[in-house]
Amino acid sequence: MKKNIGIWIDTKQATIIRLSKNNEHFIKKIESNIETRVRVSGESKKYGRFGGQYITYEKNRENKKNEQINLFFKELFKEIENCDALVIFGPAKMKKLLEKEIRNNIQFSRKLLGVHNSDILTENQIIAWVKDYYNS
Repeated sequence: MKKNIGIWIDTKQATIIRLSKNNEHFIKKIESNIETRVRVSGESKKYGRFGGQYITYEKNRENKKNEQINLFFKELFKEIENCDALVIFGPAKMKKLLEKEIRNNIQFSRKLLGVHNSDILTENQIIAWVKDYYNS
């Protein structure tokens, strides 16, 4: 039995659709927990001034966001371990980041069939999209 999976992904969450041979589907949603707007406690301005220097907190924010993205992708990798085929679609740039991680992973790179753009979809539209993709 072939295990086909479709992942609709954006910055907030990923919806994983597993298809079985009887055209049945199973849905799992994974929240990303990525903070897009972070305020660090003790931070009063965008910069601090010490003599002639300006210090920004942008690098700290970027590192924290990258760490949250990596944890999110690790959770997704646990879900796609046993699949035969995989397709990724969604509205945000997260699909491209996930594609890059999958292409760098030898175990998953041959399973990825494609990465496609889509709008924000309802759960029923996501299911229909995945079924149409694998049936055609």
